[in-house]
Amino acid sequence: MTDRYIAIHENPCGPGDARPTAIQIIKDENLEGKLSGVIVLITGCSSGIGIETARALYLTGATLYLTARDLNKARTALGDLADSERVHLLKLDLESFASVRECADEFLASSTKLNILILNAGVMTPPEGRTKDGFETQFGTNHLSHFLLFNLLQPALLAGTSSSRASRVVVLSSVGHRFGEVQFDDVNFEGHYDPMATYAQSKTANLHMANEIERRYGKQEIHAWSVQPGAVTTDLSRHMSEEQKSGMSSDPYLSSIFKNAEQGAATSVWAATAAALESRGGKYLENCQIVGPWEPSAGTWGPGYGAHAYDTEKAKKLWEKSVVWVGL
Repeated sequence: MTDRYIAIHENPCGPGDARPTAIQIIKDENLEGKLSGVIVLITGCSSGIGIETARALYLTGATLYLTARDLNKARTALGDLADSERVHLLKLDLESFASVRECADEFLASSTKLNILILNAGVMTPPEGRTKDGFETQFGTNHLSHFLLFNLLQPALLAGTSSSRASRVVVLSSVGHRFGEVQFDDVNFEGHYDPMATYAQSKTANLHMANEIERRYGKQEIHAWSVQPGAVTTDLSRHMSEEQKSGMSSDPYLSSIFKNAEQGAATSVWAATAAALESRGGKYLENCQIVGPWEPSAGTWGPGYGAHAYDTEKAKKLWEKSVVWVGL
């Protein structure tokens, strides 16, 4: 049932409340030990919800390929999980297309198929910077490198489809997508850097990418979902000012909907495994459910997608420009 988690999210009480964790999703789906032979790749597994996503999916018996820029940090964060023969660590620096290509090559040398790809890694509101390939840090890291990685792994995702299980791609977006669209002629915000506007641009790009994957590859049984993990207590907000953090923590509603990392990973895991979503895709997920448009009456942090989320022409344009930008 797709409405299984609706009621439990209607009265949130902050981190650690009754809202499901990623591991609870696996238990609810009755998947413990049931996905032996399934291959999963997750980016951003050195902290936060990437770690919790990996821990939950490990319980299914799947083989995990986990990426991080700092593999020592990842090993420490993963603990005993990193020692399992079903867990493989891959170095990936999302600020470098060369690193993305090397990571993809390393994966494909180990496995010819991929069943679940979770594009989890990201950065939020850093000081102005450029990737090694000359793109604004958030757009290059959050969108372009993940776009390149998907395209390099698409043949493996196609090989991972079967009559009983389609391949799935989970792309982490954010409520932040509502605050800005892709500036096609000025993706670097040259001379007028705005950390939140550039973050919003990258998260809109994530959402558009998932929708376009569905349009281009859904008939081949590669299905994609965009995910809003929620307001999660991780170090993703490390670049925010103390004033910004204080303003967020003083908002009663926002404080109530905050999640811990275990809960923050739940929607990603639901997108990757839920039987209710089999052979479907192209929708925006939040709180372990497919949500509708954002209603201003719900307040700034209320649920739902922005008005531009399902703009097919802009998603197509982004895809075509991204192909050029990443050199495919």
